[in-house]
Amino acid sequence: MKKFILIVLIGYSIGLTGCANGQANNTTPSLEPIAFSEKLTQSPFAIVLDVRTPDEFSKGHLKNAVNFNWNDPSFASKVAKMDKETPVFVYCLSGGRSAAAAKQLREQGFKEVYELNGGILKWKAANLPIDTDTQTSVSEGITLEAFEHVINSEKKVLVDFYAEWCAPCKKMEPYINEISKNMSDKVKVVRIDVDANPALSEALKIDALPVLHIYQNNKRIWSHTGYITKEEVLKQLKD
Repeated sequence: MKKFILIVLIGYSIGLTGCANGQANNTTPSLEPIAFSEKLTQSPFAIVLDVRTPDEFSKGHLKNAVNFNWNDPSFASKVAKMDKETPVFVYCLSGGRSAAAAKQLREQGFKEVYELNGGILKWKAANLPIDTDTQTSVSEGITLEAFEHVINSEKKVLVDFYAEWCAPCKKMEPYINEISKNMSDKVKVVRIDVDANPALSEALKIDALPVLHIYQNNKRIWSHTGYITKEEVLKQLKD
């Protein structure tokens, strides 16, 4: 009888352990800033997701972060377009919105979701770097999928396809930088070096330079090939 009770208790214990392990595998705990930073360094192709408002984002964010406002009704549809196999590092101001967003991401089937415990407030307190530059320069190879994440923004996204040897590109560069600085609340600027990104350039059919694209809600709404003045570009951005 004692032997039978012992077997039952062992089986019950194994069952509980299995349930606990199953729950642990389905839930990734939030990480302290240093651990979050180290894990992010180990995941070079991860998506860094800032779920604050565009105004908060414009005042400083983690490097290469994508801004999807948690309070925007389109949040769910935007993240649904992301690759569920790619690790996602999510944060907000203090951790509340990112916890809710992380929960939704896991429910949608994302395999790896890491939360920044305490949000960007704790990140700053740990003296970790903040990026205030609204311009993204892509000098190394970037996949089409990664590019689609970069342009998926609530703001208008101005993409400048250029090359170091291109004279008109050089002539346009100063005002492209001015737009990035002066219109950061409304426009995100992305510069793509075509020589360093041949696969992306081929996929997007970039066969001349310079080329400018404007995207809104992940859709291209305007494009231009060849030199163009600052005034003409501003007109497109303000329309």
